[in-house]
Amino acid sequence: MAKTKLSFPSVMLVSCLSALLTVALTSIPLLLIGRATLGEAVIALVYLVPVSWSAARWGQIPGVCAAIAAALTFDFFFIPPFLTFNVGSLEGWLVLAIFLAVAILVVGRIQVGLTKAHLSERDALFMYELSNALAGLRTQEAVVHALARHLQQTFNAALVEVCIQPEGSSQSMVVKAPPDHEEENKPDRILPILASPGLIGEIRIWRGNGWLPEEDSRLLQNFATQAILALERARLAEAEARSGIVMNSVMG
Repeated sequence: MAKTKLSFPSVMLVSCLSALLTVALTSIPLLLIGRATLGEAVIALVYLVPVSWSAARWGQIPGVCAAIAAALTFDFFFIPPFLTFNVGSLEGWLVLAIFLAVAILVVGRIQVGLTKAHLSERDALFMYELSNALAGLRTQEAVVHALARHLQQTFNAALVEVCIQPEGSSQSMVVKAPPDHEEENKPDRILPILASPGLIGEIRIWRGNGWLPEEDSRLLQNFATQAILALERARLAEAEARSGIVMNSVMG
């Protein structure tokens, strides 16, 4: 039996209805206890709970729906005159306005926090994948090829070009991904590769169908740092291999 997959509008509608249901369920114990027992301030604080939960669980739009629903419910049941959406005093208007402003602010702060957490998780995953791609490579050529290929796949770039000046060589090493692609325009991102001798190369990225971080973003800086570390490891491995060859020839 085929499973029905909900579209984005359907998922959003379900999320908003769930947020409204959360506000409604919160209202039941408040109505049972009563306004005279709790007071308006406590009731307003309690209504922030379903608003915060909805924003954290389903996102910003359901959180805003929950905030509006909570404000209307608060007005209808707990601000005089009761059981109407009228507000009979300036104090009531102030309480309602402050509650709605705080609720919207809470939703916004939760959304910002969730967005930052998502971006941090994504960046950590990208760095982990790049580290795995570069781990164990013993030559600078292998590092440059892996770096170009991985960055092109990560950002779905039209072209990634990695250019370095290998130690002990007079010619630059240039690797492209895809290898046969050419670009006439200037690259959208240029990352310098700075090692102990100074500038040893750069990474050029042309935008494709994916997204690109800002040029001074921490993610791109971390990518450049991983490239430098991998190239340094490869240089040491190549130096050790050359030393071994020289030692073997001398002993032979």
